[in-house]
Amino acid sequence: MAAGNMMKTEVSVAASFISGLLSSNDSLTEEQLQIFTHTLTDALLEHYQHHWFPHAPCRGSGYRCLRINHKMDPLIGKAAAAVGFTQEQLFSSLPVELTLWVDPYEVSYRIGEDGSTCVLYKSSQPRPKSATSADTSAHRKEKLKTRRSNRSKRFDAMGRTLS
Repeated sequence: MAAGNMMKTEVSVAASFISGLLSSNDSLTEEQLQIFTHTLTDALLEHYQHHWFPHAPCRGSGYRCLRINHKMDPLIGKAAAAVGFTQEQLFSSLPVELTLWVDPYEVSYRIGEDGSTCVLYKSSQPRPKSATSADTSAHRKEKLKTRRSNRSKRFDAMGRTLS
């Protein structure tokens, strides 16, 4: 499965969350919000393409973090520009400090430096496929053979093997 397909849910949740925050601004139409959400989703999918590690979800977390801290996150700014929304309009519609983590299996955010972290989306990490029962049985037999052949042998004082 391609990385884009695997991260689609998490990225959609993140883009919809930002769009929801912007929806309180009356100067954006529903159509502009939809374009913003689509543009931000595409930008995030492209940006995260080589930085998405489902088997190690924390790896690359800093890279995938969207951050507003008196400076606008460039990916959010790019999506806003696509609908003609200015930086000033963005800053008036979004929290002054916002951190949004988009990780495999979880999307969470924090408003303010000392705010609580809230989870927007969480799913369980899939477990590795277990071996079939035939594979497991064959593995057990091989392990038993190895164990038998590696049993310690008894030796006499002269180094001869005792039965």
